[in-house]
Amino acid sequence: MGYRVIDRETYYRKGVFRHFSEDCKCSTSMTARIDVTELAAHSRRAGTKFHINFLYILSKVLNSREDYRMGYLWQTDELICYDVINPTQYVFHEDTETCTSVYTTYSEDYGTFYANACADIERAKATREYGLDAANHPNWFDASSIPWLSYDSLNIELPDGHLFFAPIVNWGRYREENGRLMMPVSVRLNHAIADGYLLANVFRLLQREIDAFVKDPSGADRRE
Repeated sequence: MGYRVIDRETYYRKGVFRHFSEDCKCSTSMTARIDVTELAAHSRRAGTKFHINFLYILSKVLNSREDYRMGYLWQTDELICYDVINPTQYVFHEDTETCTSVYTTYSEDYGTFYANACADIERAKATREYGLDAANHPNWFDASSIPWLSYDSLNIELPDGHLFFAPIVNWGRYREENGRLMMPVSVRLNHAIADGYLLANVFRLLQREIDAFVKDPSGADRRE
């Protein structure tokens, strides 16, 4: 786990960071529908899991900008940027109606990521423990599917003043709209390190990376 410490005096969001980490402590979230028609079709043709394919694309997007990889070390009061962030996904157990956390290390190589995610999921299926270990996984973001509903909005609240900077992303069941498959995606970011532009940019980058992925799943580097 590598990171660099951000100099708050030269940080390009210095004023915004101070305001939303001291005066107006809050998060910002947005739900929007993205077009997953081609990703769903590609997953069927390739015989791969849509969920993991989307998780790979999401992880790639969130690693493409430093703004999405920010962290806070409360022990030393330091603002940091991680070299890489990894997804925490979840396995749902039908028999107990509970979830198990699944830690999957991000790799820009699609084949490596897909194989690791599948193996991690299979291991999680063997237990009914929640398995959350945030203390030993500081550079991980929450990526949770809600496949039972195609919802319109979703809000995740954290206590005021809690400087939690990792993205929290949820997505629901996709549904057909005017001949296209549209999927709700919700993104929560701390307002101290992200504004409306950065939040909306996640959805723009997701759509762009989905289009690129279905053309070339091997995943050539397209970082912004």
